[in-house]
Amino acid sequence: MAGFDRSAAEPAPPPLDRAQPRLLDEVVRTIRERRLSLRTEEAYRLWVRRYVLFHGKRHPATLGLAEVNAFLSHLAVEGRVSPSTQNQALAALLFLYREVLRIQLGQPRDYLRALRPRRLPIVLSRDEVRALLTQLGGQERLIATLLYGGGLRLLEALRLRVHDLDFDRREVIVRAGKGDKDRRTVMPTSLVDDLRRHLEEVNEAWQRDRAADLPGVWLPTALARKYPSAGTEWHWQWAFPTARPQRDPRSGVVRRHHLPDRTLQRAVRLAAQRAGIAKAATCHTLRHSFATHLLEAGYDIRTVQELLGHRDVKTTMIYTHVLNRGGLAVRSPADFG
Repeated sequence: MAGFDRSAAEPAPPPLDRAQPRLLDEVVRTIRERRLSLRTEEAYRLWVRRYVLFHGKRHPATLGLAEVNAFLSHLAVEGRVSPSTQNQALAALLFLYREVLRIQLGQPRDYLRALRPRRLPIVLSRDEVRALLTQLGGQERLIATLLYGGGLRLLEALRLRVHDLDFDRREVIVRAGKGDKDRRTVMPTSLVDDLRRHLEEVNEAWQRDRAADLPGVWLPTALARKYPSAGTEWHWQWAFPTARPQRDPRSGVVRRHHLPDRTLQRAVRLAAQRAGIAKAATCHTLRHSFATHLLEAGYDIRTVQELLGHRDVKTTMIYTHVLNRGGLAVRSPADFG
């Protein structure tokens, strides 16, 4: 096995049917030490389990690069999974070997990594955006408008706290976005009054939670340890909370959480259908439309890059290919007089 040399005198690990619970517990513990998200934890646990079962419950330490690539090949050929799914499985297994088992599996070029095809983003016209938003109401309309009006990713919008909405400066502060980066983006002026009214309702729910002595909202571990009561303070509350308190899947604590992403994904998909939009519109389509419409309006691509939180302007440049007149502002010869 490339990159791994186990001494013949070292005892072999126990069979996985006995070690599996301890292995998965170690995976979870390491994930939480690295402060990865709950979604990452769930995905990595699933892929480690599937990998182990695929190889007849053998302990991963007895397997190597060939077995990892065999599993990935099976996913691609037999399972016909998408390139992103195959790469997620690879990321989970690399985490298992590097961070949990402390084993180096060859070189990056040796991994069976799927090439993700470059696709142009789906973009709605301004009329289509208006038609879609008209089909939404309540928190769902507010969040969808923020996705379009501020170029937010779905989870960035759902994880907004009360203090992230700066009404005086007309800004939305995105904290720990993709790449664990903070940034500021625009708050639509047309949304200010509705957002203020919405927060009044959220404040009423917060006061009921305080009267019921409900535990505060979730905070990052370091903050929760340093300021134990901060989760009960108003400015830390979720801007878009659930209607009822829910049990925290990690700690088991019953507390108020933010809306789940699947709620918005389903609402936007159904709204697009009701609006008669013949495109596969999703929550992320609204972010794509934000970027494209700003470029159409003449805003500098560097400005759009900052608002989107892209690390490289090349990522932002994809939107120049979906403008009304194309990235090179070329007019079709069929339109010549």
